[in-house]
Amino acid sequence: MEKEYRVGYIGLGLMGKSMARNILRAGFSLVVHNRSRAAVNELVAEGAAAAHSPAEVAEQVDVVFTNLPDSPDVESVVLGEHGIIEKARPGMVYVDNSTIKPAVARKIAHRLAEKGAQSLDAPVSGGDIGARDGTLTIMVGGPAEALERVRPILQALGKTITHVGESGTGQIAKAANQIMVAAQMVAMGELLIFARKAGADPQKVVEAIKGGAAQCWTLDVKPPRLFAGNRNPGFKAYMQAKDLAIIMDTAREYGIPLPSTAVDLQLFNAMLQSGMSNLDNSAVIGIIEMLANATLLE
Repeated sequence: MEKEYRVGYIGLGLMGKSMARNILRAGFSLVVHNRSRAAVNELVAEGAAAAHSPAEVAEQVDVVFTNLPDSPDVESVVLGEHGIIEKARPGMVYVDNSTIKPAVARKIAHRLAEKGAQSLDAPVSGGDIGARDGTLTIMVGGPAEALERVRPILQALGKTITHVGESGTGQIAKAANQIMVAAQMVAMGELLIFARKAGADPQKVVEAIKGGAAQCWTLDVKPPRLFAGNRNPGFKAYMQAKDLAIIMDTAREYGIPLPSTAVDLQLFNAMLQSGMSNLDNSAVIGIIEMLANATLLE
């Protein structure tokens, strides 16, 4: 994909705005659209062009990205009134960075194929830090040739780009990722409160175990934020709950038992009911604190 080709980005939230900015900084012409105009105006000031509907974006570009909260949002933006599909055409590539149901990703790919356009489900992992730094992990489902066409754009967003398979498999990989992420966040909350209430310094415990078999990204990155009293989002709890609900819906579709993930979903849903929906997913420790009648920071 030559840099003179134009790129569209729809959905300029916590991660989408940073990802769009990295595409712009990589030298691609960029057209942006978002329901809230503040992020659009910010990127326009940096050199992007603004559009007022998904169809208007698609009309002007060769590759159009979306990064939206949930499956219904993506369906509406792609297939709804004034949606991308209205201006889809042969040669256009659609790339979805959202986390949605695999079945919806397949439906969208099928509908766009009827217009001659190709579709890639390309959800990402790495949080707001990875989005800002262009170091995301990108899991891609869809035609290999479409991936190769857009790979130079994706390289502005991430350091690891893996073609998982046909349409929908990128979303399956992201669901698998979120099973592990949720499990790690819950386990970290449990071990920190376990250490505190049983009489050990949680910071020393983390230092003792993170170089051994318990080592993981979560233990490397999240405890310093929690020990500093920072539960502000890199990845919001309500989005983690949404992803887990997608996983459980898909698991029911295929008859897959996921007992631990079911419990994790209950804990994240408890965050939502306790006014913690906009906190970081690591703030699930707050539910563990309530259950244990103990706090991490004494």
